[in-house]
Amino acid sequence: MMLQDGSTQLLCLTASSGVPLFTRGAPKQLPFSVIGSLNGVHMFGGGQGVALSCCETEGGGRVVWRVFQDSVMLIAATGGGRGAAAGRSSATEVHLRRLLENAWSCMVLVLGRDELVSVRNVERLKKDLRSCFGLIDQLLEERSEGVLGNLTHCADLLLPPDPTLLQEAVDGFAQCADSEFGCLVIHGRIAAATEKWWRLAPQEIVLLSALMRSLSASGSASCDYPVFLPQGSPTVAHRLLRFRLLPGADVCVLCGPTPSLHGAESGLVVRFWRPAMDALRDCLATGERCLPGSVTLRPDVLALLLINRETHRSVSSVQTARPQSGPPLPSKGRCWELLKLFYIFGTTRYFAREDASSVSAEEGGAKDDVFGFSHQPLQCYLVTEECKCYGLQTPQHQLFLLAPPSVPSHVLSTLATQTLSDIVAATGF
Repeated sequence: MMLQDGSTQLLCLTASSGVPLFTRGAPKQLPFSVIGSLNGVHMFGGGQGVALSCCETEGGGRVVWRVFQDSVMLIAATGGGRGAAAGRSSATEVHLRRLLENAWSCMVLVLGRDELVSVRNVERLKKDLRSCFGLIDQLLEERSEGVLGNLTHCADLLLPPDPTLLQEAVDGFAQCADSEFGCLVIHGRIAAATEKWWRLAPQEIVLLSALMRSLSASGSASCDYPVFLPQGSPTVAHRLLRFRLLPGADVCVLCGPTPSLHGAESGLVVRFWRPAMDALRDCLATGERCLPGSVTLRPDVLALLLINRETHRSVSSVQTARPQSGPPLPSKGRCWELLKLFYIFGTTRYFAREDASSVSAEEGGAKDDVFGFSHQPLQCYLVTEECKCYGLQTPQHQLFLLAPPSVPSHVLSTLATQTLSDIVAATGF
């Protein structure tokens, strides 16, 4: 496939003629002849009544196709690796399918569906699509450790020590900005939001959070950015007003023609957020742990991902304090990677993904049904050389937990159950 091991490249073409619109990802792009072949084999299959959605190369690489609105084709190709495991192959397929879905939604978020469906000028569309590259690159590079919403389609949360004061500030700020949609983002995760913000589709919340991270990384103190909601308003733009409160803390609202950016910045930001500065600093001090000090995790919990199945929200954490004795444990970055892989393992083999109803039938092989069971599994575990993994599902929650290899396997169930109970009791999550 001419891709480096583990690298991923995203290709975008017109569905009708196969004209390349952009490529993102791997530093060494695929040659035009290869891109044409990938498009050609898909078109050939369609002409024969075969829907080609995924294939695997001899070297362990993988290619996934998907056509959106009969207008745009997205292709994700990933390089293999020597000795690529079969289990990782299925995980890669799920990841690539989710990448295509998110990339299309990013394009709709920035440009609107009409611009993508009714293509009048291909060269102009190529130019317009450049404004999506920052978001798409964020999906490909996964720069933000601990932000898993791109995979889970659940909003990534930071649970603040004093949620009441921050919630009141968000509600008041949004109301005075003539908006019902407001959100406070700390370290790239949602710390508080208005009731109507939570009524947005889960994928929209995830993408808006990604956009906030991208805008915050640009270094601007404030901005007025037009956005389309891929599900709620794909053809009519809203204004996203974003303001930096402190380094790592941003607030935004979705609104109409009023207020002006300057009016909101000069008249509302100081009024509502200066009294909440201490609470913001306490929230920032929580850091990537994402859990308040009232939650004490046992030292044998390396990392966890907790999903609320009813609200489509999640909180994830990696413990940075490690025991000094014993064999070396996975690094923080490796723990995040293992957590993602275990989530895919659990949701493709045992637990249902919470966004199953929104997954298009075009995804084919990425099914959410539980195979080979006459019942719904409630727990699962996996033992590897690096760690032990345990999954727990209840009617309201899913918990994915990593523990050191030294923890006895029969203790994992108690460890997971107690961890879930401790977090819910302390935070009400």
